[in-house]
This record gives sequence, structure tokens and C-alpha cells, in this order.
Amino acid sequence: MATIGKLYRAGRRLAEDERGDVPGWVLVTLMTAALVVVIWAVAGPALVDLFEQAMSRVSGI
Repeated sequence: MATIGKLYRAGRRLAEDERGDVPGWVLVTLMTAALVVVIWAVAGPALVDLFEQAMSRVSGI
């Protein structure tokens, strides 16, 4: 029983020491959003044209 208690306390101390890297995750999220916006701005018109061509072929217009 004493071993389980020691392991539990050691695990609690380790979990409490781990604070994470919040600024790093914020930076990753912002960079990902920026990449999506840039890719959408560059590829958006081509994707719309591709979609319209596909729909016109399917509908026969």
C-alpha cells in the first residue's frame, strides 16, 4: 500500500509541475489560420472555377 501512495504522490507532483506551453500553441494556431487565409486567397478563384466547370458538365448547361 505504501508503494501505491508514493507513486500517486509522485504522479501528482509531476502533473502539477507541467504547465504547458500556451504561447507556443497560440503561435501555432495563429500561423495555421494565416496559412489557411493565404492559401484560400490564392487558390479560391481557381477552386470556384473548377467547381463551376464540374457543375456545368454534370447539369449539361
